[in-house]
Amino acid sequence: MKADLLFELGTEELPPKALMSLSNALIKGIQKGLGENKLNFNEVQSFAAPRRLAVIIKDLDVRTPDTEVVAWGPPVKVAFDAEGNATKAAQAFANKNGLNLKELPSKVESDGKQDKLCVRRVEAGRDTSSLLGMIINQSLSLLPIPKRMRWGNSKEEFVRPVQWGVLLFNDETYYESVLGVTTGNVSQGHRFHGTGDITICSPNSYEQQLHDNFVIASFAKRRELIEDGVKLLASEGGGIAVIDPSLLDEVTALNEWPVPLMGCFDEAFLAVPSEALVSSMKEHQKYFHLIDKQDNLMAAFITVANIISKEPQKVIQGNERVIRPRLADAAFFYKNDAHVSLFDRREQLKTVVFQEKLGSVYAKTERVALLAETLAVSTGADPETAFRAGQLCKSDLVTDMVGEFADLQGVMGRYYALNDGEDAQVAEALLEQYLPRFSGDLVPSTTVGAALALADKLDTLVGIFSIGQQPSGSRDPFALRRASLGILRIIIDRKLDIDLRSAIEVSAIQFELEGEALKNICKQVLAYILDRFKSWYKEEGYAAEIYLSVAPLNLSNPLDIDARVNAVASFSLLPEAGDLAAANKRVSNIISKQLGKSEPVTLDSNLLVEPAEKTLAESITRMSLLSEPLLASRDYTNVLKNLATLRDPIDSFFNDVMVMADDQALRNNRLSLLSNLRALFVNVADIAQMASSK
Repeated sequence: MKADLLFELGTEELPPKALMSLSNALIKGIQKGLGENKLNFNEVQSFAAPRRLAVIIKDLDVRTPDTEVVAWGPPVKVAFDAEGNATKAAQAFANKNGLNLKELPSKVESDGKQDKLCVRRVEAGRDTSSLLGMIINQSLSLLPIPKRMRWGNSKEEFVRPVQWGVLLFNDETYYESVLGVTTGNVSQGHRFHGTGDITICSPNSYEQQLHDNFVIASFAKRRELIEDGVKLLASEGGGIAVIDPSLLDEVTALNEWPVPLMGCFDEAFLAVPSEALVSSMKEHQKYFHLIDKQDNLMAAFITVANIISKEPQKVIQGNERVIRPRLADAAFFYKNDAHVSLFDRREQLKTVVFQEKLGSVYAKTERVALLAETLAVSTGADPETAFRAGQLCKSDLVTDMVGEFADLQGVMGRYYALNDGEDAQVAEALLEQYLPRFSGDLVPSTTVGAALALADKLDTLVGIFSIGQQPSGSRDPFALRRASLGILRIIIDRKLDIDLRSAIEVSAIQFELEGEALKNICKQVLAYILDRFKSWYKEEGYAAEIYLSVAPLNLSNPLDIDARVNAVASFSLLPEAGDLAAANKRVSNIISKQLGKSEPVTLDSNLLVEPAEKTLAESITRMSLLSEPLLASRDYTNVLKNLATLRDPIDSFFNDVMVMADDQALRNNRLSLLSNLRALFVNVADIAQMASSK
């Protein structure tokens, strides 16, 4: 028999940015608890609104399944003596399991190895209702709440004070203690429009009953309603709403009964950089901004109210009054900041600490400028321009605008650089230095921007490693993982021929590192950056062995590494790949075992006596000549494609030739032949690493 389950937890307004993570975790926890008790169900419906988290489980088993309990006793030879009488061991087993001695002979089964006494009984399942309190409380205790709070005299802790709980199952109300309240069948509607207590009739009526009391319980439905309403209102106003998904989620989490409203502001504010106005509307007021068909910011916004006002115009006017001083502040900051150039602001950076052991932000800009100048050669930028961009890259951090709107760093740097009459390339680089900011983000589009972004990220990595504060576990306060992936993205996406080992060394020298300390830091930073390739290629769908075949080559040019990895990926699809990987592994094992046992020798063609080894030697020579120009142009795909034709000569060699011949000269010559064979492949990758996956 199956029935529907409803659980709702009513609270004070939940943190909007945490609402969906709490809802998802609750669903996951309840599903896990049901699964651990072998309870089957059909559909799961989640509900999340400012004052509630709820879940409906459709077609849930009303009882756990009956289970067979098996109790094994002693072996027959131990349970009975020679006359067939029960021993003390058998008697103890009978007493423990409520059997009389006459029943024991019929309780003999084989456990697959020997005959033993065995008792089987069926243990009846439990009512699901008896487990609900435990499952729900356990799920709530595991919610991702960084900081819990207490309320009133309660010792209970939760993200916000709990006000009520609803628990219905199989058309019955269940009373369980949950976070200091006792569940029942009474919920609450909208804080202002609701009629007060709502007696929930059944799980099936839950959503509609709340809707009747001005609560759209489904997060997804509210989100869609808001998005559609904002778009329609913007269209009616002659504009296009820019809907940031994260802002949409936050607004959805703030409203139970959303009502989009459009307001306006003075067009004079449009003289301020649009990014500043948008930041003010978005971050502070949770407004959606509008653009026209030419992508220009309009003097209008859309807010979403959690109330149906009889006088909506007053609500709009209230929001217009609130946004006006915010925009006025932005206008003042912009005008005031323009009085001091970015270069003149550099002195202020001496008082801003980058990191306690690494000095000021000013010192960082000095290092970044020199490194950007060096990298400019590889990015195609003018070194002097890159140096200038490095000097100015952090100056906007001490402006009033960025002090108020931290998300505008780089953005305002670009505006102020242009205002100062700096080179347009410098201005654009100040914006692009932070790219890419997240997975899938754009990389710098300009040569100067690429040089500056690389220099800034490398400086941070080397600096933090030099003071021994590299990431450990999930702790990464300086976002070095993101910086490393950003470096790789920039180099590969822009096809920059950059040797990271050299670039890191240039950076490390500026931290006054030398000798072994310099070598160790360079080695650590390089390894850390290149290790990000593992997750990179995993996301691309490559098998782990493909990157591992390139990793041992000790390379430091990401563009070159990427070319090799892609070549190996193509090679792995060839029908010859498996056999050649296995052959390379065999060759590698042979060579490694003989290392140090005999002196390496140059291949002597006069010692090639078997037809198979002659053929292999000729094939290796031919492939070496073919590979040389391809390797020079990094056409690794065709190198490996050509090498795939060696499968037959390699197979013939191992079938017909005894490598470890008694004759020392022959043995050494054949080992030399195999070394030459291995070198052909290792010029691209160590495909022996792929043998285990084939």
